[in-house]
Amino acid sequence: MNVYENIAFGLRAHRVNKKVIAEKVKNVAERTGITEHLTKKVSDLSGGQQQRIAIARALVLEPRILLMDEPLSNLDAKLRVTMREEIKRLQKELGITTIYVTHDQEEAMAISDRIAVFNKGCIEQIGTPREIYDHPGTEFVAKFIGDINPISGELEAKVKANYPAEEGAAFYIRPQKIRVGGPQGRLPEEADVAAKAVVEEFEFQGTYSKVKMALEDGSRLFSLCFDNSSFCIGDKVMVAFNSKDILCFGGKTHE
Repeated sequence: MNVYENIAFGLRAHRVNKKVIAEKVKNVAERTGITEHLTKKVSDLSGGQQQRIAIARALVLEPRILLMDEPLSNLDAKLRVTMREEIKRLQKELGITTIYVTHDQEEAMAISDRIAVFNKGCIEQIGTPREIYDHPGTEFVAKFIGDINPISGELEAKVKANYPAEEGAAFYIRPQKIRVGGPQGRLPEEADVAAKAVVEEFEFQGTYSKVKMALEDGSRLFSLCFDNSSFCIGDKVMVAFNSKDILCFGGKTHE
C-alpha cells in the first residue's frame, strides 16, 4: 500500500467517488507537505513523514472532532518539536476541535489552548497552559506541570514568617523564581527570604543555566538562571526569593 492508498483508505471504506477521493487526497497531502511522497511505500519514509501520513489519513475524512493519542511518542526530540508545530498550525488552519493526549508536559503546554490534568482517572484541573502553570489548583498539578522545588528546613521556617498558612501546609517555588548570587552580593530588593548554600551541580543549557545547591541544613534547591551567571561546584552562594512567588497547599491560598 503506497501513501496515496493509505490516505484514501477511509474514503474508500465510505464508498466515496474516485474523483472526489483524488481531490481530497491531493488537498490534504498539500496541507501536510507530503505531495511528493504519494506514490511511495509508507515503510520507505521517515518517522516524521509517516506521522504526517497518519494525520492526513484522519484529516481527509473531515472529522468534526480529532482525537490524537500520544501521536509523537515514537519520534526523536527534535522531530517532536517540528511535528507539534505542524499539528498546531494545521489545527488552527482547519479549525477542527482536537483532543490531544500526552504525558509530555512541555508538549501539552506548547500545543494546547486548554489543558485537563488527570490523576488516576480524575480531573485535577482544567485551564489554559498559563493558568495551570502559574496557578495550579492542587499539589499534584503543581508537581506534575513544570519543574518545582519543595521548600523545607530553614527556608520553610523563614517562609512561614512571611506567609500566613495553616499548620502542615506544603510550600513550593518554581526554579526561575530563585535568585542566586555570591555570598557578599546584593540581594534583589523584592526578596524577603534568603539563605546560604553551596553549588553541587552547574549545567549550562544555552538560553539558561541550571544550578543545583545544598543549603546548610542539608535541604536542596535548584534554580534556572537566564542571565550570564556562571558557577563552579563548591562555590558558596546566597539563594533568595520573594514569598509572594510561593505556591502553598494545605493552608491558606495565596492570592
